[in-house]
Amino acid sequence: MKKIFTLCLVALTLVSFAQAQVKSPDEFLGYELGSHFTPHFKMADYFRQTASVSKNVKLIEYGKTNEGRPLMVAFISSVDNLNKLEQIRTNNLLLASGSSNNVDLNHQPALLWLSYNVHGNEANSTETAMKMLYTLSSGQDKQANEWLKNTVVVIDPCLNPDGRDRYVNYFNSVVGQAPNSDASSREHIEPWPGGRANHYYFDLNRDWAWQTQVESQQRLALYNQWMPQVHVDFHEQGYNEPYYFAPAAEPVHQDITQWQKSFQVVVGKNNAKYFDEQGWQYFTKERFDLLYPSYGDTYPLYNGAIGMTYEQGGIRAGLSVVTNDGDTLTLKDRIAHHFTTGMSTVEVTAQNHGKLMDEFKKYFQNALTTSPGVYKSYIIKPDNLSRLKKLAALLTKNKIEFAYGGDRAARGYDYDTQKEENFTIGRNDLIVNVQQPRAVLANVLLEPQTVVTDSNTYDITAWALPYVYGLKSYASKESIRGKFSSLEEIKSPSTNIDKPLAWLFNWGSSEDVQLLTALQSEKIKVRQADQSFSVNGKNYPAGTLIVLRAENEKSVKELKTKINGIATALDKPLQAITSGFVEKGKDFGSSVYPLLKQPKIAVVSGNEVSSLAFGEVWFYLEHDLKLPANIINAKDINNLDINKINTLILPDGSYNNLIGDGLTEWVNKGGKLILMEDAIGSVVEKKGFDIKKKEQAVKKDEKPEVSKALFKDKDKDDYENSIPGAIYRVNLDASHPFAYGIGKTYYTLKVDNKIYEPLTKGWNIGQFNDKSLIAGIVGKKVRNELKSGLVIGVQEFGRGQVVYLANDPLFRNFWENGKTLFGNIIFCNY
Repeated sequence: MKKIFTLCLVALTLVSFAQAQVKSPDEFLGYELGSHFTPHFKMADYFRQTASVSKNVKLIEYGKTNEGRPLMVAFISSVDNLNKLEQIRTNNLLLASGSSNNVDLNHQPALLWLSYNVHGNEANSTETAMKMLYTLSSGQDKQANEWLKNTVVVIDPCLNPDGRDRYVNYFNSVVGQAPNSDASSREHIEPWPGGRANHYYFDLNRDWAWQTQVESQQRLALYNQWMPQVHVDFHEQGYNEPYYFAPAAEPVHQDITQWQKSFQVVVGKNNAKYFDEQGWQYFTKERFDLLYPSYGDTYPLYNGAIGMTYEQGGIRAGLSVVTNDGDTLTLKDRIAHHFTTGMSTVEVTAQNHGKLMDEFKKYFQNALTTSPGVYKSYIIKPDNLSRLKKLAALLTKNKIEFAYGGDRAARGYDYDTQKEENFTIGRNDLIVNVQQPRAVLANVLLEPQTVVTDSNTYDITAWALPYVYGLKSYASKESIRGKFSSLEEIKSPSTNIDKPLAWLFNWGSSEDVQLLTALQSEKIKVRQADQSFSVNGKNYPAGTLIVLRAENEKSVKELKTKINGIATALDKPLQAITSGFVEKGKDFGSSVYPLLKQPKIAVVSGNEVSSLAFGEVWFYLEHDLKLPANIINAKDINNLDINKINTLILPDGSYNNLIGDGLTEWVNKGGKLILMEDAIGSVVEKKGFDIKKKEQAVKKDEKPEVSKALFKDKDKDDYENSIPGAIYRVNLDASHPFAYGIGKTYYTLKVDNKIYEPLTKGWNIGQFNDKSLIAGIVGKKVRNELKSGLVIGVQEFGRGQVVYLANDPLFRNFWENGKTLFGNIIFCNY
């Protein structure tokens, strides 16, 4: 007995010693948490050190950022749970597949995922993550130890390390020995581009579904390997705001279940209990809605979890700031608030473990038997194989099941005509049947019209993927399933012709632009068809690329080998032809096959520019086109050398004081000036620029309307003047190079009421009419303003051109059909 007692005492001593090795953040960092901002590498070291000594922490490094910083999550639970963590994950995936009858829910812990610092300058979150890790792993909190018996807590301490370090490095470089609490001091005013976004200036909190960014791609791959029951996204808002937590505001998407909504109330009440004890202010059910599918709260909700956003006042608050109320808000205060809601959510998850697991199981079982929404199947036509493949890749990333093809007739809602139509299903039609585990997410992303119950939404109100990808599509009430697991690839014609007259390439995707730039980089001259033609019994549309052998082989050695190598590397089909005598259209000696000029592109950056808009162009050039971006400062746009830069892109921004004679002289010499969104306003009424804002007609003797506004509604959006984000049909001049690979109809996202008069000289390429609104919320006044007008135009300007783009074709880099349009604008002759 004495020996057994001694062994137990030794074991207890060893456990105590092990727990003692878990250092607090203060001990590890060498300063009190909240007295400094912690660089990412120190936080990462703290997580690694804690995981190395604590038996109830498992650390996974799941990727790296653009700048090489590690992305990591810590799994924290009881030792028993961690020892069977892989089985817990496997069981969770079985539950999320609807095939869960063999999973014992009584022994399956709930998964609570806590995500911190998706916006880099909302910097208290990562500090809080360290405190959460210590509290849950040190063993000193007896309540937490109990909660972890049936809960696995996953902490992602920083979703956006590059943006956060941009903010932290700036702040730490300007703060004095003591922080300055005056909001006007420089430590509260970030320089451009700020720390909110990632390396490419993308808002990662709007990228969950689209996964355009490397951080999102790696995180969502991990997330979908685990599928938590509860997910919390920790944020900060303006420092004059009190704390926000669930329940969320309207609009709430109709596919979010009553259970998901009611549990938000349970969590909110538990948070409120602790805030009330401290006398801390908070609000719920305001401002932050549950509609847009690519947030850190909605994406988990559409995947069966309880998704929530928590918002602490504090953006740019630094270590200390005096608020409008005269109170001093410190970083330590902000950490305390986030820590309290974090621990409260661990508690309420543990207390409701059984119900959470049972409802999670039901959610996915229902998905297999009951289709959400109106439609049971979505059928997407292969109008553009490149964009269809990209859509398939997006569905795959989101674990949405699909198949291809059949040979049957069907009936469904035509996204273009907005009517029920008969159609035939072809071999390469992509078919999504929504009776599947990810039924809700599939329906949310594909439904032609999203029901919006309140205009007071925080983001866009339309995103239907068939419009985004510019593909002919139908939504059917029939349950239709595809017959094939993959596309039927079209065999490329033989290119084994010794001396072809020409090689032909398709046009209409980012990959086609990559091919063009690869050819031009080898000094190969490339022509483009301005009209359709037929040769050897095959029709080629306008936009087709043509490489003539005779005009290239003298200057380019091993021409055929280089062309075949480029086409093979980019997996692009090409056809070699032996005669320029075409069957339909004009022969290859015609002027309708002009040489394409190689663009030398520069993009403007700086304080005058929207950082998000700039980031979209930068990312598109580097990632979609594989082109190095020449980035210049806005103040230098009047000093361009036409021999070094022949294409200048001004993203959304305000350049009023910068449009000078130097810029107009550059355009006159042959420059191509691309003005995007508000950049257009910078040239309105300036000499030489013909663009004019569309003025609304005012009836003679018409009296101003008397205000009917009620004071109680002062904080609500002005619905009549609102357009948070709606899809509009643009009527294109199908003969213009802008329309190559698109056709006569292009769908755009409209987020403002700006529209212009048709040009009196030049090309009015894209216009609205009174039937252009397709989907989304638009107030009555804005609808009237957008009934007609110009949104895409080109003005001849000396030997150059000015392109007017009223809407953003690269919206968050997921608007795929816009990439085709933008590629045409940069590379095609007009």
